[in-house]
Amino acid sequence: MTQSVAGRDLTNIKGDAFPLVDPRQGDVEDDAASPGQRSLLAIAGSLLVEISLPKLLFAWTVSLVLPAVLLGLTPLVATAWIATVSGHLLVLTEVGAALVLAVLAALGWIGWRPLFRIAEVNFWSLNALAVQPAYMFCREALRHLAERMFARHFTPAGRARLRAASSAVAGVTVCGCAASIAILVWPGTRWMGTASDLVVPHHLIVPTLSNAVVLVSGYLMLAALVWGFADASMDQPLDLAAFDAAPAGGCTWRVAHLSDLHVVGERYGFRIESGRGGPRGNERLDRVMARLEAIHTAHPLDLVLVTGDMTDAGRATEWAEFFDAVVRHPAIAARMIVLPGNHDLNIVDRANPARLDLPFSPAKRLRQMRTLSAIAALQGDRVRVVGVGKPAPTLNEALAPHRLRIAAFAESGGLHRAAGLGRVFDDQFPMILPPDTENGFGVAILNSNAETHFSFTNALGFVSVEQTRRLTAAISRFPKASWLVALHHHLMEYPMPVAAFSERIGTALVNGSWFVRKLRPFGARIVVMHGHRHIDWIGACGAVRIVSAPSPVMKATDDASTHFYIHTLAAGPDGPLCLLPPECIEIAGIEPRSAR
Repeated sequence: MTQSVAGRDLTNIKGDAFPLVDPRQGDVEDDAASPGQRSLLAIAGSLLVEISLPKLLFAWTVSLVLPAVLLGLTPLVATAWIATVSGHLLVLTEVGAALVLAVLAALGWIGWRPLFRIAEVNFWSLNALAVQPAYMFCREALRHLAERMFARHFTPAGRARLRAASSAVAGVTVCGCAASIAILVWPGTRWMGTASDLVVPHHLIVPTLSNAVVLVSGYLMLAALVWGFADASMDQPLDLAAFDAAPAGGCTWRVAHLSDLHVVGERYGFRIESGRGGPRGNERLDRVMARLEAIHTAHPLDLVLVTGDMTDAGRATEWAEFFDAVVRHPAIAARMIVLPGNHDLNIVDRANPARLDLPFSPAKRLRQMRTLSAIAALQGDRVRVVGVGKPAPTLNEALAPHRLRIAAFAESGGLHRAAGLGRVFDDQFPMILPPDTENGFGVAILNSNAETHFSFTNALGFVSVEQTRRLTAAISRFPKASWLVALHHHLMEYPMPVAAFSERIGTALVNGSWFVRKLRPFGARIVVMHGHRHIDWIGACGAVRIVSAPSPVMKATDDASTHFYIHTLAAGPDGPLCLLPPECIEIAGIEPRSAR
């Protein structure tokens, strides 16, 4: 009689027990979306084979074609309406004309404001999806070529000048391309509409699309020059020249900076980006948490900052594993601040790099609500929401009116429930952990994830104008305080060698240079911390100091060591925030399971 598997001791099973594959070691499916294990060309090939082309066509229509149509149609509709109104006025008496004009003016004031708003929203949608990324792609391509060809002959300051010159050239190049497109398309434009156009609306297809192309190209012509020369004239990122000395008698704050934990929901699960080149399961995170608790016991921490990507794909099981790891260490949980990363929110799928969600799909809204619920569970009574009211409510207070709707959506889903929660996530950012005194230490927590719906572009970052306005207002309310500004994405590409162009694009903030300029007035009393790139770098753009966190669980197999840092910040004698030398905490590798 054959012994059942359930009754056997499997701990010492060797490879011959699994003659084909050992499932504990994973297989090629675990590398499906891993740029560390497969080239981008191979992943793109899989994408073309796997993607749903009808779904992709519909998504492009909603995200690009429809905004372009509405933008190009606006001048035609507006001029047709004005011409119709003028014709009616000509056949009326003076009194009648005055009355009709007053009524139509009132209707126009009410009716055209929404039309203008539609045009404005669609214009900025096209800007975020196509215009700014086009400039950024050109800028980084030129920088990459210039650095590959000339940077080895330059000092760090010379490389910074090379980056600045590349930005200016990129601005001029994109401006020239946009001008060429506008000139080419101009003959197809028409800016005056008539009532007869309503009879044959298909005649408006060509002028509508041509108008949109010319409007966007005209904007790009001017914007690219402004962006290019603004990037060229700003302070370029450089390695930090020196750390500050500890001031005598000043307040200090110890911050453990973690990022990109990429918790998986399976015991032997591999992470999307590292595949089989990274550790399995969550054992590495458990040892990180245990090490943090030991450090805190010996020398207390003020803050444990996790700058995004707590989970690998935003799944409920992954959040459950994350909370299981955190609640075992209550002293660390009480000091933990987390913020959303692209893997927590955007489209990620370890088995299908061609994953695509439609813009109105409830799936992304569900990931947002999971993330927001996790943030509220950890820090909801400690952080306050900027811009919701005065005094600023805590996160839990701000979410209280939405709790029942969030719970109902999480339970049952549905397009209608998802639409009803449309602004809830974005309205909570930035959050701040306010200073306890006027010259104390505060933390600003941002959402830097761009609105993307495609797994191949899930890493894009963007900080909105409204969020930045709220951030600067919050910092300005405490003019003597020191601040840690925390977000997931790196602000721009840093001055370090890269092997491939793919490492430079598609991951940094699309509007990072603009965001740095907004932070510059506060540079002396802020430090920016982020993750996303899984690498450690400490540098500065002028007065704005930037700290990039490595991942303690990525790019290292089970037997390899990883590390993270504890940073000490101190209040300087005259107000500036000092950044002291960091403490590197190494997490040693372990013996692979298969060898035990």
